Order: sequence, then C-alpha cells, then structure tokens
Amino acid sequence: MITNPPAHKRLGLWMLTALVTGNMIGSGIFLLPASLAGFGSISILAWCFTAVGALLIGLVFAKLSTIIPRIGGPYAYCREAFGDFVGFQMAYNYWIALWVGNAAIAVAFAGYLGVFWPALSTNHHYAFFVSAGAVWLMTLINVLGIHRAGMLQLVTTVLKLLPLLLVATLGLLFVQPHNLENFNITGHSNFSALTGAATLTLWAFIGLESATVPADSVKDPHKNIARATILGILIAAVVYILSTIAVMGIIPTAQLAHSTAPYADAARIIFGPMGGMLIAVGAIVSCFGALNGWTLLQGQIPMAAARDGLFPQPFAKESRFGTPAFGLIFTSVLITFLLFLTLGQGLVKQFTFIILLATLSSLIPYFFTTMAELVIFVRDRERFNGKRLLGSSIIAILAGIYAFWTIIGSGEQTVFYGCLLFFSSVPVFAWMKYNSK
Repeated sequence: MITNPPAHKRLGLWMLTALVTGNMIGSGIFLLPASLAGFGSISILAWCFTAVGALLIGLVFAKLSTIIPRIGGPYAYCREAFGDFVGFQMAYNYWIALWVGNAAIAVAFAGYLGVFWPALSTNHHYAFFVSAGAVWLMTLINVLGIHRAGMLQLVTTVLKLLPLLLVATLGLLFVQPHNLENFNITGHSNFSALTGAATLTLWAFIGLESATVPADSVKDPHKNIARATILGILIAAVVYILSTIAVMGIIPTAQLAHSTAPYADAARIIFGPMGGMLIAVGAIVSCFGALNGWTLLQGQIPMAAARDGLFPQPFAKESRFGTPAFGLIFTSVLITFLLFLTLGQGLVKQFTFIILLATLSSLIPYFFTTMAELVIFVRDRERFNGKRLLGSSIIAILAGIYAFWTIIGSGEQTVFYGCLLFFSSVPVFAWMKYNSK
C-alpha cells in the first residue's frame, strides 16, 4: 500500500528550496574551478550563459509543476506528453544521471577530505572506500525517512553557503588581475571553448528540477515547487559566478588545474592555514548535503516509474518508513560499482569524466521536458493560463535550444557513451513489456 507522508512531515518551501540549492551547490562548485582552468577566464562568461539557460529550464519545470503536480518530475511530464515509451526512457536516463552524479559527488567528498588526510589524494584505494562509505551512509539516512533527509538537507545547505559566501565576497579583494588575463587557452575558437566550458558549468546547476521530483511529499505543491525552483537557481547563480571569479583570480591557472581542493587553496591565501581548513570543512559538508539530496531522488524516480508499471515492481515497494528502500539500495550498489571502475584515475580526471557523463544524462531529459511543454500546450491549451501562452512557449523554445547546444558541448566521447546508455533503455523497455503480459 502506497501512503503519502502526513502534512507535518512533508517538505515546505524552505526545505524544498534547500533541496534545490543543496543539490546544485555540491561537488560541482567545489571542484569545478580545477576542471575549468584548462579553458581560461572565458569560463566565467560560460557561467553567465549557463545561469540564464538554467533559469529558462527552471521556468519550464516551474510551469509544468503547476499543471502536472505529480511525483517524478521530468519523467511525469514526458510521459504525459509523449506516452509510456518516452516516459520510460526519461525515467531510465534521469535515473542513470542520478547515480552517475552521486558517484561524482562522492569523489569530490574524498578530494576535500584529503585536505585532512593527504593519503586520499594519492592512494586510490583509500579514496574508493571513503567515497563508497559516504554513499552508503546517505543511503541509510534516506531509507529511514524523507523528513529526516529534508531536515539534514536544510542544515547542510545553510552550513555550505557560509564558506562559499566568504570566498565570493572577501576573496574578490585578493584577486590578481593577471591570473584572469588568459581568456581562452584551449587552442580552439572562443565559441568552441565557451560551449565546452558551459557544459561543464551546467553540472553545477543539475538538480534545478529537484523540487518537482518528490511532489507527493510537498506541502502546497502548486505554489511551493515553482517558488523553490526559481529561488534555488537564483541563489546558486550568484554564489557560483562570484566565487569562481575569486578562485580563478587568486590561484594561477597552472596551479589551479591540478588542485583537488581549489576553494581550500584559495582560502589559505585569503585567511591563512586555518582558513583553508575551514573551507575544506565547508566543502565536505556541502558534498555531504548534496549527496544526501541526490540520494533522496535516486529512489523517487524509479518508484514513480514502477507505480506506472514501467520499472520493475520492487522499485515501487516502500519500507516501513515509507521510503523506496529497494530503489535506494540497488542504485547505491551501481554507484559503488562505478566508483570501482574509475578507481585508477586521478581525482580531478575521474571527477571531470563522470560529471560530463552525468550532465549529458540529465540534459536529455531536460531537452525532452522543454519539448513536452510545447506538446502539452498544443494538445491541452486550456490547462495553461490564457494570458501567458506566448511567453511560456517562447521560454520552452529557448530552453530547448540551450539544452541542445550544451549536449553538443559535451564532446564526442561523452555523447558516444551517453548515447549507448540512452539506447540501452530500448531492450529494457521491451523486456518490461514482455514480462507485463
């Protein structure tokens, strides 16, 4: 029997905003300056483009959440517009994005813990066990209940914003202009560099749809989902842009490219040795909180699809705590396996490859969701506010163009592996249909 949480245990506006903000402000911002160093200061411009694109996509999700306030987010919207097959593909792809992304967050967690335990930066086996341990701790917390996970998310989001805001404000006073002079160091055109950097920066906005996924567990979903989505994106954008300018302006490009804890390195210059330690603690808390929020979602998506008969039924079963325990545990097994497969790579290289794959896996559902709004608009025009039909359509089209552009920017290798993952959904769907007879 499926039961929704009682009203006092549902997610309110601030818990929901914390879920959106916390899922975005996680490993992405704390390790991305190192990944972006190879592009040059053009990556700051990429942040601005990405912030606008993320807001456009967020507006699409916010609009659809008022029309279709169902559990599942992009899965629910695409199934409504395109039917079971595409709906299943979106659930499958988004689910992959969740657990691949959680692997990246766990890697970043180990990277910043290396500030206190240097062996983690050199010993791959130690890093693996720490990363996997964090994954399983978050799995346990989420199995015990969504309200507990929501409270943890609110606390960790507040704690993670404090060190970021310190670097984003005081750090600007320590910027060395010559560190930002190398605008494009890729050897390719500015457009090519901007496209590549924008795809990486979008990783830090993945999670903008988080408020739409646990819709059954939200207080007043028609209002709070949209508000939390837009508020979360705006908070993240301001923090990202200012803090990246500070870090890239403080640390020379060559040094930044090999840093496994760029914010801690910048904080040492600003505040001294103790400052680096405090920022590292903030980064650890941030990754911890993001891993908690994404773990919450990794059980919700397959549960929503399983309720509709599009995922194996064990994913729909709830524990005595009202949580999708099977989905949480099974997905964490896959995360652990991915961490093991990438064991031999350095932390920054491992992180960069995983986030590109996770970003592409998220972009496909994003693109389909923007098109879903247009399909629903044409088919069921009365469900939209009559005065905002044109505006909603323009936003959906622009968001779709942006999502497609960033898919191109993922690079040939990432698109290749991403397409293999996407196409693997077809035989799985066929198998599900065969077993449903």
